[in-house]
Amino acid sequence: MKITGINTFVVDCYRTNFVFVKIDTDEGITGIGEATLEYKEKAVVGAIEELKRYLIGKSPLDIEAHYHNIYRDAYWRGGAVLMSALSAVEMAMWDINGKSLGVPVHRLLGGKVHEKVKVYANGWFAGATCVEDFGIKAKEALKRGFKGLKWDPFGKAFMTISNEELDNALKCIGIVREAVGNDIDLFIEGHGRFNVPTAIKIAQEIQSFKPVWFEEPIPPDNLDAMVEVRMKSPVAIAGGERLFTRQAFIEVFNRKALDFVQPDISHAGGIMECRKIAAWAEANYIPFAPHNPSGPIANAATLQLAACTPNFFYLEIMASDVPWRKDITNEQLHFADGYMTIPDKPGLGIELNEDAVLEHPYAPHDLRHYNGQLIHIRPQAAETYF
Repeated sequence: MKITGINTFVVDCYRTNFVFVKIDTDEGITGIGEATLEYKEKAVVGAIEELKRYLIGKSPLDIEAHYHNIYRDAYWRGGAVLMSALSAVEMAMWDINGKSLGVPVHRLLGGKVHEKVKVYANGWFAGATCVEDFGIKAKEALKRGFKGLKWDPFGKAFMTISNEELDNALKCIGIVREAVGNDIDLFIEGHGRFNVPTAIKIAQEIQSFKPVWFEEPIPPDNLDAMVEVRMKSPVAIAGGERLFTRQAFIEVFNRKALDFVQPDISHAGGIMECRKIAAWAEANYIPFAPHNPSGPIANAATLQLAACTPNFFYLEIMASDVPWRKDITNEQLHFADGYMTIPDKPGLGIELNEDAVLEHPYAPHDLRHYNGQLIHIRPQAAETYF
């Protein structure tokens, strides 16, 4: 079997643009992957174009060799753009492998440890305009069966936070906790906002609400600073969505910088690289909870990874999406009582609808994290898709 073509599709999805990759072969078996990279879509498309020259004509079955060669020969290796491109083609080759054998990808990685995984919602707060709205939205999410809710309550704050801003954030968390009770898990997102003393102060203040973790309390590019926050925080610290490859996690584990690790399957190196990171986390008794706020193909791949990962802790998923999400793939998710079932279809178990994809071309979007516009994470017409 030989790779005969690689095509990229960029699809507007309001918050950002989905970036999908399709690999064709001479045996008619195709594979798909996802390289969604918020606000750098054109850069990652260019990186995928560069990979064509190496991949076309080669067997898609030799995934480990291709991953090794592409990473090694990049010279300026690593980083979000190259690794997102490599993650997507790696994902697509696993899809081809599974389809060629008629088995789901998790069968190729040791089989199922989990039949289903617990889900926490992101984006459930879309459209909230005041702190009271967060309580209403939280109750709506609870009725849908979510066991956990994640959000960033810190408005426009960056590096430091005023007493007024902190009081508003604490009021928001308190309203949500009161709305859902103590049995629902809360995850507080930091988006890499704060300096060390501010992050520690916030961690101390939110402790009474019993969150599962405080995610990315400081920017992710100074591990010494993250270690300091973790050592002084009474709340568990999560992070890793902006780390790429197992090499980047060496010091995370050696220095005990994080309580939960969150690599993203679309950025960290794809399915096998994330499986290696998860195994390393397992050896250190650290729960694995991958970052997963993107599109249907990344979610399908993350579910395959979840199936065969003993220390898989929680699946992140967006509570709603653009109305055309249901049109662009044949995604069929089974969610009940807070858990999502692992599918058993061959490969990743999902296919692109290219005609529908082309109806929603690239549209520019800007980062909303630090301008107070995070509540606009979804359009007014957003729909549930599972």
